[in-house]
Amino acid sequence: MPRVLVFDSGVGGLSVSACIRQRLPFVEQVYVADNAGFPYGDQPESVVTLRCQRLISEALQVFPCDVIVVACNTASTVVLPDLRSMTSIPVVGVVPAVKPAAACSQNRRIGILATPATIRRPYLEELIREFAADCQVERIGQPELVRWIEDSVAGQELPQSLLCEALQPFRAAGVDTVVLGCTHYPLIREQLQACLPEVRFWVDSGDAIARRTEWLLGQQDKTTIPSAAVLDYPVRAALFSGEIPSGLRRYMEESGLAPDEIRGHWPGDEGVTTAGSA
Repeated sequence: MPRVLVFDSGVGGLSVSACIRQRLPFVEQVYVADNAGFPYGDQPESVVTLRCQRLISEALQVFPCDVIVVACNTASTVVLPDLRSMTSIPVVGVVPAVKPAAACSQNRRIGILATPATIRRPYLEELIREFAADCQVERIGQPELVRWIEDSVAGQELPQSLLCEALQPFRAAGVDTVVLGCTHYPLIREQLQACLPEVRFWVDSGDAIARRTEWLLGQQDKTTIPSAAVLDYPVRAALFSGEIPSGLRRYMEESGLAPDEIRGHWPGDEGVTTAGSA
């Protein structure tokens, strides 16, 4: 059975896992999250690279995979060359969906919602120059947003009023398209839309990553399994370098990503729960 490893610094990569699940329902996933190092935007690039390499390498020894997806914008900007040099397994990264946003914007006013680290990185400016040079681009890097989302997965209420306040520059700029430049953000798409009902297009990279994953599996002749194949537990294991987030199993099950087992303090064995013991 085809298996894909999805890596992130927290729970944001679950948005990408959901897209892969929707497009490739017969593919088993292993979810690896370095929540002990979260958020990556606060870490030196060398530390991010070493942590990613170590955790992914450890996971592959236990759960061999056919494709690796780095479902984290910050990690994708720094770790991909080193990761590809250590393995022959195809690696997929994620970048803010500036190109498709520019293609669908009608008034040529685009908002980019990302982490402060992504907003600061030169590669974002390069994407804008290449694909959205004729657009007015408003950027928002709300430093607390990913933490709010991590907490919401654990069952805490998202501070909707603070969220809407943070998005006010998009309203003032009159953007008709918003790029969700962090994989965490699609997890709260409905709350974002409630703050900005006038925005017509919300664009993220999840579907593009799923299509790329499908293509890479096809190159390995691993997409011939009947589409009717259904996995009771589409996520073979969810591995967290820190504590298992509260409410994680419930959240994953409700998202169609029921995990067979969850492990905390990975690569140790503390806090292991399985589907039968949950």
